Amino acid sequence: MESLVNKNIILGVTGGIAAYKSAEIVRHLKKSGSSVRVVMTASAEEFITPLTMQALSGNRVSTELLDVEAEAAMGHIELAKWADGILIAPATANTLARLSSGRGDDLLSTITLAFDGPIALAPAMNQAMWRDSRTQENLDSLIGNGFTICGPDSGEQACGDVGLGRMLEPIDILDSFSSLFDQGVLVGKDVLITAGPTQEPIDPVRFITNRSSGKMGYRLAESAIQAGAKVTLISGPVNLDPPSNCHLVSVNTAKEMYEAVMHHIKDKDVYIGTAAVSDYSPIKSHDSKIKKDGSKSAMVLELKENRDILKSVSELKERPYVVGFAAETDNLIDNAKKKLNHKNLDLIVANDVSDKNIGFDSDDNEVTLITQKEQKLLEKQTKKKISNKIIEFISRRIND
Repeated sequence: MESLVNKNIILGVTGGIAAYKSAEIVRHLKKSGSSVRVVMTASAEEFITPLTMQALSGNRVSTELLDVEAEAAMGHIELAKWADGILIAPATANTLARLSSGRGDDLLSTITLAFDGPIALAPAMNQAMWRDSRTQENLDSLIGNGFTICGPDSGEQACGDVGLGRMLEPIDILDSFSSLFDQGVLVGKDVLITAGPTQEPIDPVRFITNRSSGKMGYRLAESAIQAGAKVTLISGPVNLDPPSNCHLVSVNTAKEMYEAVMHHIKDKDVYIGTAAVSDYSPIKSHDSKIKKDGSKSAMVLELKENRDILKSVSELKERPYVVGFAAETDNLIDNAKKKLNHKNLDLIVANDVSDKNIGFDSDDNEVTLITQKEQKLLEKQTKKKISNKIIEFISRRIND
């Protein structure tokens, strides 16, 4: 958290049971070298006292929009000018809704409107409230407007429920928040990533798919976000939680993924196609489940070729830096180079999926990065470390 040294931070505290953790956040911020001013909503005062926060921060706690003790009674402008960053923890469902709609009817929300800098939110709410479609729409809106979302975490909640929605631990929130002040290698860049498999329906209960956990694509999204990029992640069906601060677009079929990519590709600096897109889909998808007729005869399934998403992106007139993946079982380098040339890619990442230690579902990987001029082996390590090195490799090429 070295990036927080000498920073002026506003900590916004709203009315949730997790407000007791805000005192620990203040302590960590002070320890990291930050100056902290706490802004509390009226409901937050029902959970933790302003006196506690004042004692920990060493500064008077602000609670009122119209503060006669502030210069010209415009405390929100004073605070907005003073701050280098704003962290709101906990951020309740009500807070997310109010910020998403641009309301400015209390001190904290008004400061966010007047402030031109990084704002992070640490959501904390019941798991059902977190899953509600309206909350998710508010989150998408906030992310689209540049807010950073830290968490939430999964586990047992104060009400006894278990699920996603509890506030991250203070140290984890600050790890994420502090990264906003780092100058990453992809700061100012817009990255589009595809991940996971696609599913091509045969009937309502059967489909054709490719074997992919989505782990590599999700790790790349995390690495790109940490490097400062704005990330859109288009994902097929996976059993993974999306990284914080990315715009997630969920799809099922290859057609849906193609349409999503073409919709979001405009003005992107980098496109990374890690998704295992089905090459073929059934010509006919049955509306009801296909039943066995007892004849024991073979079922014939007619397939059509799907559009090649990677090649379509590389053929765009105004194209980004295009990265493809080659999951091969034999002749790894030769087949990867053929794909690099055939699809006119800038970079291809080749990995041997016949090796169960680094193939599908594994947390480790070993890949070879191939361009027209280079070939670099990244030896076996975690997919997280591999992702960081791939992002670093890409950044050097697009920033040269």
